[in-house]
Amino acid sequence: MSTSARRRIAVLLALALLAGCAAEVRVTSAQLAPLSQPQPDVVVTRDAPVRLSTGYTRTVPEKSQWRAVGTLAQGTVYQPVNTVFAIEGRNVHEAWLVLRGASLQGFWLPAENHYSGLEQSIPMTLEGGAQR
Repeated sequence: MSTSARRRIAVLLALALLAGCAAEVRVTSAQLAPLSQPQPDVVVTRDAPVRLSTGYTRTVPEKSQWRAVGTLAQGTVYQPVNTVFAIEGRNVHEAWLVLRGASLQGFWLPAENHYSGLEQSIPMTLEGGAQR
Protein backbone atom coordinates (compact mmCIF):
# COMPACT_ATOMS: atom_id res chain seq x y z
CA MET A 1 0.00 0.00 0.00
CA SER A 2 1.39 3.41 -0.95
CA THR A 3 2.20 6.14 1.56
CA SER A 4 -0.53 8.43 0.17
CA ALA A 5 -3.13 5.66 0.49
CA ARG A 6 -2.09 5.09 4.12
CA ARG A 7 -2.40 8.83 4.80
CA ARG A 8 -5.88 8.91 3.29
CA ILE A 9 -6.95 5.98 5.45
CA ALA A 10 -5.47 7.62 8.55
CA VAL A 11 -7.28 10.89 7.80
CA LEU A 12 -10.58 9.07 7.23
CA LEU A 13 -10.19 7.15 10.51
CA ALA A 14 -9.40 10.37 12.38
CA LEU A 15 -12.49 12.08 10.92
CA ALA A 16 -14.65 9.09 11.84
CA LEU A 17 -13.36 9.23 15.42
CA LEU A 18 -14.00 12.97 15.67
CA ALA A 19 -17.54 12.58 14.34
CA GLY A 20 -18.24 9.97 17.02
CA CYS A 21 -17.06 12.30 19.78
CA ALA A 22 -19.79 14.94 19.59
CA ALA A 23 -20.97 16.14 22.99
CA GLU A 24 -24.32 15.06 24.39
CA VAL A 25 -27.04 17.68 24.68
CA ARG A 26 -27.15 18.59 28.39
CA VAL A 27 -30.60 17.98 29.84
CA THR A 28 -32.50 18.00 33.11
CA SER A 29 -35.78 16.32 33.91
CA ALA A 30 -38.73 18.68 33.74
CA GLN A 31 -42.49 18.38 33.90
CA LEU A 32 -44.51 20.33 31.33
CA ALA A 33 -47.49 22.00 33.00
CA PRO A 34 -50.60 23.13 31.12
CA LEU A 35 -51.11 26.81 30.35
CA SER A 36 -53.20 28.63 32.91
CA GLN A 37 -54.72 30.71 30.09
CA PRO A 38 -54.40 30.65 26.29
CA GLN A 39 -51.47 32.57 24.84
CA PRO A 40 -51.19 34.01 21.33
CA ASP A 41 -48.84 32.36 18.86
CA VAL A 42 -45.57 34.15 18.23
CA VAL A 43 -43.68 34.68 14.99
CA VAL A 44 -39.91 35.10 14.93
CA THR A 45 -39.27 38.28 12.92
CA ARG A 46 -35.49 37.90 12.57
CA ASP A 47 -33.24 34.83 12.27
CA ALA A 48 -31.90 33.91 15.72
CA PRO A 49 -28.68 31.87 15.66
CA VAL A 50 -28.25 29.76 18.80
CA ARG A 51 -24.84 28.37 19.74
CA LEU A 52 -25.34 25.18 21.74
CA SER A 53 -22.98 23.84 24.40
CA THR A 54 -22.42 20.87 22.05
CA GLY A 55 -20.59 23.17 19.64
CA TYR A 56 -23.36 23.07 17.05
CA THR A 57 -25.28 26.16 15.98
CA ARG A 58 -28.97 26.12 15.09
CA THR A 59 -30.93 29.05 13.72
CA VAL A 60 -34.49 29.73 14.76
CA PRO A 61 -35.70 30.92 11.37
CA GLU A 62 -37.27 34.24 10.53
CA LYS A 63 -41.03 33.95 9.93
CA SER A 64 -41.27 30.69 11.88
CA GLN A 65 -44.49 30.44 13.88
CA TRP A 66 -44.65 29.00 17.40
CA ARG A 67 -47.68 27.98 19.50
CA ALA A 68 -47.67 28.10 23.32
CA VAL A 69 -48.36 24.62 24.68
CA GLY A 70 -47.34 24.69 28.35
CA THR A 71 -44.99 26.01 30.95
CA LEU A 72 -41.84 24.99 32.80
CA ALA A 73 -40.14 26.72 35.70
CA GLN A 74 -37.84 28.29 33.08
CA GLY A 75 -40.63 29.83 30.95
CA THR A 76 -43.38 29.19 28.42
CA VAL A 77 -42.93 26.31 25.98
CA TYR A 78 -43.66 27.00 22.29
CA GLN A 79 -44.11 24.24 19.69
CA PRO A 80 -43.27 25.00 16.05
CA VAL A 81 -46.29 25.26 13.74
CA ASN A 82 -46.17 23.26 10.48
CA THR A 83 -42.51 22.30 10.86
CA VAL A 84 -40.08 20.40 13.06
CA PHE A 85 -37.20 22.06 14.87
CA ALA A 86 -34.27 20.09 16.28
CA ILE A 87 -31.06 20.61 18.22
CA GLU A 88 -27.97 18.50 17.80
CA GLY A 89 -25.20 16.96 19.84
CA ARG A 90 -24.25 13.30 19.81
CA ASN A 91 -27.91 12.77 18.86
CA VAL A 92 -30.56 14.91 17.21
CA HIS A 93 -33.49 15.92 19.42
CA GLU A 94 -36.81 17.47 18.48
CA ALA A 95 -36.86 20.79 20.34
CA TRP A 96 -39.46 23.39 21.26
CA LEU A 97 -38.58 26.90 22.40
CA VAL A 98 -38.69 27.88 26.07
CA LEU A 99 -39.20 31.64 26.29
CA ARG A 100 -39.33 33.98 29.25
CA GLY A 101 -40.79 37.13 27.73
CA ALA A 102 -38.84 37.59 24.50
CA SER A 103 -35.72 35.76 25.71
CA LEU A 104 -34.90 32.21 24.68
CA GLN A 105 -33.95 30.29 27.84
CA GLY A 106 -33.49 26.87 26.28
CA PHE A 107 -35.45 24.03 24.74
CA TRP A 108 -38.09 21.52 25.78
CA LEU A 109 -37.35 18.09 24.31
CA PRO A 110 -40.84 16.59 24.02
CA ALA A 111 -39.81 13.03 23.16
CA GLU A 112 -37.66 12.77 26.31
CA ASN A 113 -39.58 15.07 28.71
CA HIS A 114 -36.38 17.00 29.33
CA TYR A 115 -35.27 20.62 29.39
CA SER A 116 -32.01 21.72 27.81
CA GLY A 117 -30.98 25.17 29.01
CA LEU A 118 -28.71 27.63 27.27
CA GLU A 119 -25.59 28.95 28.97
CA GLN A 120 -26.95 32.46 28.34
CA SER A 121 -30.45 33.50 27.35
CA ILE A 122 -30.81 34.91 23.85
CA PRO A 123 -33.03 37.92 23.05
CA MET A 124 -35.51 37.10 20.31
CA THR A 125 -37.34 39.45 17.99
CA LEU A 126 -40.95 38.28 18.17
CA GLU A 127 -44.35 39.35 16.95
CA GLY A 128 -47.37 38.27 19.01
CA GLY A 129 -50.74 37.24 17.66
CA ALA A 130 -50.04 34.78 14.89
CA GLN A 131 -51.29 34.80 11.36
CA ARG A 132 -53.04 31.51 10.73
